[in-house]
Amino acid sequence: MRIYLDNCSYNRPFDEQLDIVVRLEAEAKLYIQELVRENRLDLVWSSVNEYENNDNPFDEKREQIRVWKDFAAAQCTMNETILHKASELMERQLRAKDALHVASSIYSKCDYFITTDKKILNKNILDIAVVSDLCPLQ
Repeated sequence: MRIYLDNCSYNRPFDEQLDIVVRLEAEAKLYIQELVRENRLDLVWSSVNEYENNDNPFDEKREQIRVWKDFAAAQCTMNETILHKASELMERQLRAKDALHVASSIYSKCDYFITTDKKILNKNILDIAVVSDLCPLQ
């Protein structure tokens, strides 16, 4: 199974864990990472992940997230097809970075796009299964 995590998911374990939903999403994300480490899930890393992670002002977070590029089974580099799909997704009211993430996951033929971003989860995206970290993948 091929998955794509957006930067909201990568950052979830670093968020304040007082809210039960945040805590559960963080635990689910850590479990997903364990499945990636065990080669039970194929992770896709994109140039959008790279760009957004490089923008992270916190060195420790940035470095811990960057490690997942090495665990990725596939790398997705920006291209015209992704830009065109992102443009279509923006017409459905997705923000630019979110649209680029989703378009990269579709281009990479991922089975799941995983996010904790409610603004993405609440959109009707038919091209890929968009799920939260709480959704079981097995």
